[in-house]
Amino acid sequence: MTVNPVDSTILGGLFGSDALRAVFAERAWLQRLLDVEAALARVQARLGIIPEAAARAIVDAARAELMSVEEIAASTKVVGYPVVAVTKALAKAAGPEAGRYVHWGATTQDILDTALVLQLREALELLRTDARRLVRALIAQAVRHRDVVMAGRTHLQHALPITFGYKCAIWAAPLLDDIARLDALRPRLLKVQFGGAVGSLASLGDKGRAVTEALAKELGLAAPAAPWHAIRDSLAEAGSTLGILAGNLAKFATDIVLLMQTEVGEAFEPHQPGRGGSSTMPQKRNPIASEYVLAAARGIHALVPLLHGTMAQDQERSTGPWQAEQLALPQIVVLAGGALAHAIAIAEGLTIDAARMRRNLELTHGLIMAEAAMMALAGRIGRQQAHDAVEHACARALAENIGLADALRREAAVAGAIDPAAIDRLADPQAYLGECGAVIDRVAKRAGEVLGAVS
Repeated sequence: MTVNPVDSTILGGLFGSDALRAVFAERAWLQRLLDVEAALARVQARLGIIPEAAARAIVDAARAELMSVEEIAASTKVVGYPVVAVTKALAKAAGPEAGRYVHWGATTQDILDTALVLQLREALELLRTDARRLVRALIAQAVRHRDVVMAGRTHLQHALPITFGYKCAIWAAPLLDDIARLDALRPRLLKVQFGGAVGSLASLGDKGRAVTEALAKELGLAAPAAPWHAIRDSLAEAGSTLGILAGNLAKFATDIVLLMQTEVGEAFEPHQPGRGGSSTMPQKRNPIASEYVLAAARGIHALVPLLHGTMAQDQERSTGPWQAEQLALPQIVVLAGGALAHAIAIAEGLTIDAARMRRNLELTHGLIMAEAAMMALAGRIGRQQAHDAVEHACARALAENIGLADALRREAAVAGAIDPAAIDRLADPQAYLGECGAVIDRVAKRAGEVLGAVS
């Protein structure tokens, strides 16, 4: 087993996606460092800062397969950063004349930070795509189960009737906000880092800003007003945004775990032979995907404070907080991708037992309709008196093991205010769903606006 299960051949598929692990793979990261160096050479040649021939040689040599990971690792262990070894290797591959112009005017953190931004841009697009897929699946479930009545629960107790479609819409609604947050994050996060030793770009004379803007354009990034060597708010925001996304996924997974309980048995993760099984109990169908959503969310929520702590950076370049980002941010991103993958599998393959939902709804012999009875009675005798009368009827129903309708008929205050036929109608959960359908419609409409047509 690896130190981090995200990187494990055996466990990795449970905690992250192959696509996101590929974004942060070592060779891919090394190529991103070289991509930044190559882009820097191209723009500096265009601006007349380095020779065009040198830039061409640098660009041709900026390929990860030409680098020795072992040599870079040995140097990094001594120096503390990989960029020194990377630039030496790039200069050697480019040749002695062109090699003189590698990394011109840049500093280590310029290359590392900009490479990280390129990784995050790719990762965020993958996460955004998966979040959109998850919303589509949940909206489809909401529409499909629009009229399937079930017990709504507060404090894990029966509260009022709702529909399963409404529940799916409630799961989907905050994910639309998560997608909006990911979109809003992009202009603050996807910006080039280029400032030289302390951000002043003094080594480039009067061409510092021109290089910054050209490099940003070359890489498809924004050019910030100021260097952000020691200003890490956008990275902390990225981690926080994914922490919120993970929290919303965890709410969904928690509900699925509860609905799958043997005593509830209303909704289930998709099943295949062996999935969620036990080594000793053949009957088990454990909510395994939900469990890994919850594990990933807890991991992310433990790492977000670490990322926040890195914002206290000293002077123009920090002495530790910056390095600690490497412990948090890639894990947060990959764990978020793993949680989304499990959530998609649940939402797309979710099955329900509508008959079980109805039986559970009727477990209390109509007590779930107590609020409906109280509100109907309140218009005739006043809210507080109606509350007291219905509460007394509920106590009688529990004590005598009878239905709420029968208990209400025995209450003088009720019998004198509502006819027996009306009492029977008050006991119908289908007639007390309030805005459940409207909520589904509003969330589906917003999903259509955010995602395009949703079917």
